Amino acid sequence: MDLSILLILILLSLVVFAALFFLQSWTSPKTMDKIPGSLGWPIVGESFSFLSDFASPSGIAGFMKKRQHRYGKVFKTFVLGRFTVFMTGREASKILLTGKDGIVSLNLFYTGRQVLGPNSLLHTTGEAHKKVRRLIAEPLSVDGLKKYFHFINNQAIRTLDNWLGRTVFVLEEASTFTLKVIGNMIMSLEPEGEEQEKFRSNFKFISSSFASVPLKIPGTAFYDGIKARDRMYSMLDSIISRRRSGQSFQQDFLESLIMKHSTEGDGENTDDKLTDSQLKDNILTLLIAGHDTTCATLTWVIKFLEENPNVLEQLREEHAQIQSKRTDGETNLTWSEVNSMHFTNKVINETLRQSPVLPWLSRKAVQDFEIDGYKIKKGWSINLDVGSIHHDPEIFSQPQKFDPSRFDAPVKPFTFLGFGSGPRMCPGMNLARIEICVFVHHLVTRYKWRALEKDESVQPTLVQMPRNKYPIVVDQL
Repeated sequence: MDLSILLILILLSLVVFAALFFLQSWTSPKTMDKIPGSLGWPIVGESFSFLSDFASPSGIAGFMKKRQHRYGKVFKTFVLGRFTVFMTGREASKILLTGKDGIVSLNLFYTGRQVLGPNSLLHTTGEAHKKVRRLIAEPLSVDGLKKYFHFINNQAIRTLDNWLGRTVFVLEEASTFTLKVIGNMIMSLEPEGEEQEKFRSNFKFISSSFASVPLKIPGTAFYDGIKARDRMYSMLDSIISRRRSGQSFQQDFLESLIMKHSTEGDGENTDDKLTDSQLKDNILTLLIAGHDTTCATLTWVIKFLEENPNVLEQLREEHAQIQSKRTDGETNLTWSEVNSMHFTNKVINETLRQSPVLPWLSRKAVQDFEIDGYKIKKGWSINLDVGSIHHDPEIFSQPQKFDPSRFDAPVKPFTFLGFGSGPRMCPGMNLARIEICVFVHHLVTRYKWRALEKDESVQPTLVQMPRNKYPIVVDQL
């Protein structure tokens, strides 16, 4: 190539680069200059570092720790097309999670918004969010979950019956268990059979698409996720049609919504009704929310129990006492017994404190506001660093120690965020606790286990899970 042409191309590249740099500087509000941090390169910002750390053994925590070491607990960055501030602390937690005066909204990634749809509980705001949450709250209440208890109990026993004498990948087993539970609870899917296999296959594609590159091209995870979502909706359309025509009736979550809170078609809806689009978007949302976080938490519980034999022994004592109080030859776990598992619930809390399945909670500023002395501009993303709050020694003494007794007394509001807090607290919290308590009861009263690997790496997913799926060998107790 002629030298003069090469010089011209280099000069043009520099001009374009400079223009992009100044464009980004211009679009970044000057009031944000007081927040430490770097916006990185023009257009891409720090996206490459973010994605690299996201896929690393330490996960996204590595990205945050590097910048916290350099800039402090509050820093700004530009990743994946978003001006973002990472924050920590109880005051930030209170303001961001209560959404006081409507200053913030939930901040899903583009892929999540596209897969879940515009009517999802995770996407709606204001009165629309309050309405949907109110309509789905009843079946997810403690009383509403009673009718699914026996299925959960039997499924836990069946799952564990297959663990003895083989290598078990706990994350895979926990995933299958929780998916069968949520599928049966929502639409009465049998735990085995062709419908269950189709359901699980579609769900895996949908779940994998959340942390994918948003390219809707055949062969990509995002494309496969959208197609699987469409197949899932066709399945729901068929079930809803049969239920409305009287061909089928089941006492499940879907039936309760169809009978009480559903209006046929997608026309104008009333205050106590959901259109079919709202119904399907939120059924899918509950499937996602009721699976990924629960199976991850259950896996971490089992891992931390193996690593802390003193805690495991104390847990066994609680469950042995439950068994000893049974009379008349009764051997089955009961609903009232689950409600008496106080130490077990502390173990769940400590697991979520030690290894939060959602390492940060993301919000978007819908107006200008100030937090912890920093002025946040409308449109910016604000990520609340849950891990830093959970490991703050001023809040939790000896934060690296696994100690369920720290929950003997109530913790201060907005310091423990295992299930979130405020109006967007996880609606499936009660279901998750019941599933884990039931599963743990049968595990610790019948088996002992040993980890095959000591690996602290996490998967490159939005929900924090062990990268090695936590392989164990299981023996009779």
